[in-house]
Amino acid sequence: MEKAKKFLFDLQTVYKMLEKEQEELQSYFNLVKGYNSLLDPKLQEVETLIEEFLEFVGLIKNEESTLAALQRIVNLREDALLQIIKEFKEEEKIKVREKAYIWVSEFYLSRFLKRLREIEEKKLLTPFYRTLLRYSHYVGEAFSSWQSSWTAQIIYGINRELFELFNGDEDKIFELLNSKNLLDKGHNGEVGDRSYSVLRLEPNGEFKRLSYAQAFKEEVELAAKRVQEMIEALKQEEDEVFNQKQEWLEYLKAIYSALKEEEVDRLIPRWAEVDRKWMKITTPIQIGHPLEYYEDRYRKAVALEWDVRISDPTYPKGNRVKQIEKMFLTLYKELNYPVPSIYEQTLQNLKKVQLYISRPFSFYGSEFNGLFSAQVVPNDEMVSKELGKKIFAYPDLILQMQRAKPKMKITYEVFGEKISSRFYKLLEKRESWHKIYDITTIGHEYGHILWIDSESEAKMNLSGMFKLVEEFKATAGGLVTHFLLNPTQLWEELLLDHIQRSVSLISWMEVEEVLPYYVEGLLHLEGLFTAGVLEFKERLECNLTLESYKKLREWYLSIYKELALYYLQKRDPKQFLEKLIVKEDNRYLPSDERLKEFVRYYYGLYTKIGREVLKE
Repeated sequence: MEKAKKFLFDLQTVYKMLEKEQEELQSYFNLVKGYNSLLDPKLQEVETLIEEFLEFVGLIKNEESTLAALQRIVNLREDALLQIIKEFKEEEKIKVREKAYIWVSEFYLSRFLKRLREIEEKKLLTPFYRTLLRYSHYVGEAFSSWQSSWTAQIIYGINRELFELFNGDEDKIFELLNSKNLLDKGHNGEVGDRSYSVLRLEPNGEFKRLSYAQAFKEEVELAAKRVQEMIEALKQEEDEVFNQKQEWLEYLKAIYSALKEEEVDRLIPRWAEVDRKWMKITTPIQIGHPLEYYEDRYRKAVALEWDVRISDPTYPKGNRVKQIEKMFLTLYKELNYPVPSIYEQTLQNLKKVQLYISRPFSFYGSEFNGLFSAQVVPNDEMVSKELGKKIFAYPDLILQMQRAKPKMKITYEVFGEKISSRFYKLLEKRESWHKIYDITTIGHEYGHILWIDSESEAKMNLSGMFKLVEEFKATAGGLVTHFLLNPTQLWEELLLDHIQRSVSLISWMEVEEVLPYYVEGLLHLEGLFTAGVLEFKERLECNLTLESYKKLREWYLSIYKELALYYLQKRDPKQFLEKLIVKEDNRYLPSDERLKEFVRYYYGLYTKIGREVLKE
């Protein structure tokens, strides 16, 4: 009992340490807020740091590049940097992005090492978990060094070849992948919803699939070696607090086997076994392994995620899951389209959810290109059917980041001073903000669980558009739950938050890795314009009234039911999306002309003043 108490006390100490370090990182933005760096030695250090970054990636220092550098380093976001290099030749863009990745990864790796030393010196947590953290870092270093070749072979390699081969016609690309059996097989020999392999164009013009172990031989050897070293180190310690040593060892052994697997059509089952072992680990310290696949548009090659997450043991978890379940049961009955497998799996998954309110302790590989604000995993629905899912949410980190971000000129230009001030005031209402986060972000993660069974994604992704609708479905699920059960509660705060996020997603128009979120934003804007919450007549007008909120609520209830029926019928969402969005010059835009005009207006403004800060 005493050991458990000490562990929880130490856990809170580490959690506070992360909060303090994040605060220090966020203070870097003072450099562009009008603070005088000559009067602040710490800010002078930040200025030197930014100069080093810009020199390393090959960019000239000015106000725009300084902000882009800060965004890339502090928030791990590339969009401002991409705007600066927009006119560069393709090869030059790749070079800048790659150099930025290398610099940022080295910056964080040294910070993580320093933090680990401090934990060791203070003897925080227990020997078992100190060992876990230390060796997780060594594995993470291997994943981080692997990331560059993963991106080169998949994103800048075969995906560009496919794009050029078919002149950007994605229908033909997906037709090729399906007809030539170039997608990995999942469970029971069916086509999988993701891949752990690489497509390679052979000299004879044929395509061949290679497992990660074959395509990245040296990188995988190093990662597997580090995992094995972690296993051996943990064998020497005991988990005296949670008694989960065996669960950790089984999990790591499964990762080792999955990394080393060379038979392509055994990869999804191998990694499913990793997920199974992982679901049995319920400690407040968690590891995130390769789970998501947003970066690869075509074959959903799983990204090189590796991170450690620390839970806040004091955070109240609320009753969001019960409300989501009530909404699902209400609409399922109303839609009257029985699909027992979806009904049962949804309810079982909701009952089995493990919710972790966390902070990232350390992160590696693909996560140096951006962290999530929340996550529901595993994506393998067969595993989820057996064992449920884990939801990770980072409310403290997200609020900290939003408060620290500089006020942007584009926000005031688009929304005007009155509405913009209301956005920023919401960030000061901690309790209200956390309630909104619970509805929209945690609600979003629960929303992913609904209307899905083990074969849904594979059947609905024939046109490669499943992810383009899934993110909208998830957010809408959280919103619809609130609309049904708490019709007018927090209506004003919810509108403010939702408008700002939906509009800001337009800035991701040309960032391929986050395309599903950009499209999600377009769908939300369709609702906001249809309900009259937003209107565009050369300038954006906001109609923040209870009446417009109620119209928006009705729009979401209607479109969500329509979309839920697509999921129940396991239909390709292409037809659903084509009613609302069109593709012009390889960009997705709204079908509605007035909304299209606004999206073009906002993105045009973003390219001109999107990196300009309002001086405080």
